[in-house]
Order: sequence, then C-alpha cells, then structure tokens
Amino acid sequence: MTRTDPRRGAVLVTVLWSISLLAALAMAASVAFRSFTGVMGVDRLRVERDALITAGLEVAAGAMLSGTTLRDLELTTNLSTGPIRVRLSDEGGRIDITRAPAEVLAGLLRSVGAPPANAEGAAKAIVEQRGGNAGRRSPVPAPAPVVATTHEQALADIGRVAGVRPQWLAAIEPLTTIYGSETVNPLTAPRRVIAALPGVDAARLEAFLAERRNPSVDANRLAQMLGPAQRFVVAKPQRVAAVDLIATMREGPSAAARAVIAALPQDSEPYRVLVFTPMPAAGLR
Repeated sequence: MTRTDPRRGAVLVTVLWSISLLAALAMAASVAFRSFTGVMGVDRLRVERDALITAGLEVAAGAMLSGTTLRDLELTTNLSTGPIRVRLSDEGGRIDITRAPAEVLAGLLRSVGAPPANAEGAAKAIVEQRGGNAGRRSPVPAPAPVVATTHEQALADIGRVAGVRPQWLAAIEPLTTIYGSETVNPLTAPRRVIAALPGVDAARLEAFLAERRNPSVDANRLAQMLGPAQRFVVAKPQRVAAVDLIATMREGPSAAARAVIAALPQDSEPYRVLVFTPMPAAGLR
C-alpha cells in the first residue's frame, strides 16, 4: 500500500492559499486603478475648466487695456477644451455709493421708486454715515466712518438707513459700485444710470443716448448734452471692470464666475483680480 507524503498536502494548501491571495490582490488593484483613473479624469476636467476661466480673465483684461469701450461688450474665445464667453462693463460707469454726492444718491433712489422726501432724507443719511465726523460742529462725536470693503457690504450699510426699503436696494444693485468715483463715466454708463442723474429728463436722455451711439462722439460735447447733470459726469480711463465668465466645456459640466478686475497704471502686474465669485452657469446666461 502506497503512503501519501504529508508534505505534498501542505504544499498544495500553500499553493491554493497563494493563488487566492494573488486573486484578491489583483481584484483590489483593479478597483484601485479604476478609482485612480476616475480621480485623474475629474482632476483633468477641473484643470481644463479653471484654465478656461483664466483665459476669460485674460481676454477681459486685454479688452480693457486696449481701450475698447466697455459698454454692452461681449466677447467669445474658442479653445480646444471649449468656448469661453466674457461680458464686460466699466465700474466707472456706475454710481459709487461710497463716494457719490447726496444729490446723485437721491436721484438714484427716486429713479427706483422712492418718494422725493424719502430719497433726499436717505441720501443725506448715507453721506453722513459715510463721512463720520467730517464737517460736524456738534460737541457730541459722530460714529466712526463706515468703510465698505465689498459692494454687498455697502448695500447692506445703506439698507440699515431708516426708511430705505429692500426693493429699492435690489433695484439699485446693478447700477452701483464701490470701485468708481464721485462722478460717472458718460461713455460707459448704462441707460438707467444716466436717467438717475439729477436734471436728466426723458427727452435729454434719448438725445444723449442717440449721440453716444456715434462712433466718433466727443466726450465733452456728450457731457454738455446732459445740461445741469454734466457736473456729475467725467470721461475717464477704464481702470476697473466687472466681468461675467461662462465656460462651456466640451467634456464635463459648464462653469461660470463673476469677477472684478483692475488695471492700474505703473502696477507690477498687468491686471489684478479684486473679486472672484463662482456662480451657477445657468445664472449668467
């Protein structure tokens, strides 16, 4: 009778365990590789999306630096990863709610439905809130000046002024900025901004807009057409621009952002991004 060597059984068990272990390792490696591939794919799409948005900022800065009038300006650039659409507007064409005089603020509030008495009172309070102790002779010190660092904060400060209604704030939001000056650029100001300036009636507004469409318009003559309101406008270089960016990816979801960029003379950088806010792509279409 032949006896079986017990060592052969041990070897067989070892081999079977080794095969099982190798199979398990191969399966784990396959899953890990698929996961890694998925992560790499997501990272690639993210990099391509960010590159498209950056390209849009470069296009916007180039338009601003070239001297192109930033009024209703829309540009599209096609790259291998997809097109990027850019909309630009000059912040200097809006009313700066941190610097504009009370007359302009009152006109702005009246233009969105505030009764004259409410508009004048609120405008005066906004200027006092902004200026702190400036011009005061009262022995009681005024609160420290309110300095807004964002447009949203500046609007919120106005919203705390007695009598200012939420619907007025919502209506003035697209007409205002904190990156302008005491005056408005007549070459780039939206229609509703010009209409809000004190002394601009419907006939004067239409004549102004018709003249502004002339490619060879003279800025000084254009300002004179506003009559008494010409003291609230000054044609000036476009230093700060609002930019809406919409990147349509050939692969992956679209992306959008809203930014404010500045190109300042003698700066060490061609342009700087002052504000950058990712947005839902549907919200900027």
